[in-house]
Amino acid sequence: MQGCYFEDLSVGQFAETTKIVGAADIEAFAAVSGDTNPVHLDEAYALTTPFQGRIAHGMLSGAYISAMLGTRLPGPGAIYLSQSLRFRRPVKIGDPVVTRVTVQALDERRAHVTLATVCQVDGKTVVDGEAVVMAPRRPKDA
Repeated sequence: MQGCYFEDLSVGQFAETTKIVGAADIEAFAAVSGDTNPVHLDEAYALTTPFQGRIAHGMLSGAYISAMLGTRLPGPGAIYLSQSLRFRRPVKIGDPVVTRVTVQALDERRAHVTLATVCQVDGKTVVDGEAVVMAPRRPKDA
């Protein structure tokens, strides 16, 4: 399965997807990452926090961004080089997280792609940042 070749990318190109966060997603992320902070897993505890209930791990939204880069834009064959993230708002169980990645810059010499990355819930940014990936080049014989 091949994603976009570097030569197929253009500034402004974007991809977007929506994922509804479920309790099982948070629990699976905690199990895989080892982050068992009770604000993510214990409703009674989370009710005592400023969030007034369980919230998803911020890095779960980061994982949604990673999934977009590895499966959609540029897609399979892309190599993740860096990512900056700013956590703006909490994500709660049942929230529909809209993840969007947009090509900002292309480095022809190195086949590096800089993308704006954002996750939103109800039109409000919950996470934003910037990613740099290396996109595969089109084979000479293709």
